[in-house]
Amino acid sequence: MPEENISFKAKEALRQIRNIIMNTGNMPSIRELMRVMSYKSPRSVALLLIELEENGYLEKREEGGYRMIKDLDTEAMVRTVSIPLIGTVTCGLPILAIQNVEAYIPVSTALARNGSRYFLLRANGDSMNKAGINDGDIILVRQQQYADNGQNVVALIDDEATVKEFHRKDNIVTLLPRSDNPKYQPIILTEGFQIQGIVVATIPSVIIKQ
Repeated sequence: MPEENISFKAKEALRQIRNIIMNTGNMPSIRELMRVMSYKSPRSVALLLIELEENGYLEKREEGGYRMIKDLDTEAMVRTVSIPLIGTVTCGLPILAIQNVEAYIPVSTALARNGSRYFLLRANGDSMNKAGINDGDIILVRQQQYADNGQNVVALIDDEATVKEFHRKDNIVTLLPRSDNPKYQPIILTEGFQIQGIVVATIPSVIIKQ
């Protein structure tokens, strides 16, 4: 559906939804939208969400609530592709299971190139701050199950995603933190983990919050 089919208020609601998802990783509640949009009635927000759903910008979750599936085409001259932003990884589910997807965010094809699959993940903690990945940053990850020594990877260990620098020697894999915080120690593994992809770009949280 073209943007002309949705109201100005619905566009503003979608912008606020995108900002909150990018900052928190979660779809905002009706009350959160009421607050940021200075509305007094939850029904007013609910009607905007219905409008966005009917025009293909939001999708109803099976368990209730909404998922953002399309953004406004504000950069028509820049070719983009929609990349899933992953929320909390649920135990037992693949990292890209639909339950983990919080939204689909447009990313330039100069970064997310044709021929590969990508996802976005929010960095948690400061274990990679010396590698330029800080708490709250969004990282763009190219899906693949292998990595070269020295690459930053997203690994799934006991159903929990972690970002570390990858090293392998024979059958020993070491996942190294790159942090000025001494509490982080290398993780040494032989099995029980999966590489989900390699980090190809970082979007600093200070940019996201502008």
